[in-house]
Amino acid sequence: MTVTLADVAARARVSPATVSRVLNGNYPVAASTRDRVLRAVDDLDYVLNGPASSLAAATSDLVGILVNDIADPFFGIMAGAAQSQIGGPGDGSGRAGGEKLAVVCNTGGSPERELTYLTLLQRQRAAAVILTGGALEDPSHQDAMTVKLAKLADAGTRIVFCGRPPLPGTDAVTASLAFDNRGGARRLTEHLLDLGHRRIGYVAGPPERTTTRHRLEGHREAMKAAGPHDGEEGLTVHGLYDRRSGYDATRELLARDGRVTAVVAANDTVALGACAAVRDHGLRIPEDVSVAGFDDLPFSVDAVPALTTVRLPLAEAGARAGRLATGKDEPPAGGVATIGAELMVRGSTAAPRC
Repeated sequence: MTVTLADVAARARVSPATVSRVLNGNYPVAASTRDRVLRAVDDLDYVLNGPASSLAAATSDLVGILVNDIADPFFGIMAGAAQSQIGGPGDGSGRAGGEKLAVVCNTGGSPERELTYLTLLQRQRAAAVILTGGALEDPSHQDAMTVKLAKLADAGTRIVFCGRPPLPGTDAVTASLAFDNRGGARRLTEHLLDLGHRRIGYVAGPPERTTTRHRLEGHREAMKAAGPHDGEEGLTVHGLYDRRSGYDATRELLARDGRVTAVVAANDTVALGACAAVRDHGLRIPEDVSVAGFDDLPFSVDAVPALTTVRLPLAEAGARAGRLATGKDEPPAGGVATIGAELMVRGSTAAPRC
């Protein structure tokens, strides 16, 4: 059932005119009254009809791109590529002609902020929403996301996942472009095993993220196929997807087991921290310890030595997400496309000395 302005007024115990003043911001309202109205708006999930209030479908020129951290190249590359496809068929003269406005929403990895941004985009009747990166594996958040995305889709908003697996229990998503994190991680560990490594430390991301689970599963599949390895679980340390976590976790791994000959990092940024920790431990890369990353971010080839990693086509995926969001591309069959990952072997990995 559609929530009306009168419903909000009744919930907030004010007149409809007061609700209108708060939402339009065109008349002074007491702070306590304003807070009560906004709380009622959130509780009822009221969507303010804009200039196109007579239309049922989303008709704005706004496209929202949700990222965990815009400063992280993983997200910045995808968001930039998506934005390049969102400005319609304009001729570059600056005249309006089908162009859309891309707005990047930085969630900081917060599930609450993710839902808040989706609500704000719903109120703006966004034409499309692109959600990038791994999803939080929390049942309550997944349920909330299912409800929120269904409401957006019902209003005509296109929803595209980029680098994110499909959300269970919803058909609201226009398309899901999922990276083969599991397969890429498996091939990376197989490369180290082929070189002769057996004591391989793994610096994983946050355990509640799909990206973390899929990459760790791929690593463990390769290790299991190579035969039993004592203490394998003890050679995994979880942390954030940042350099500091890579440094701290690798120091912990090396202190825990001096026989470690290789470290696999959750991503390339984490791998930089791992490299620093190996050197601070008085060891050389790759002569004493091999280090590998994931994503093939631009700086990985400039690391010394250059970083062995798994290349994800971030720009290509982002551009395709932008085209899907604006209806320029047809969704893949079944709405889901798995994007392959390519092993990039460079100087940071070599056969162990023993």
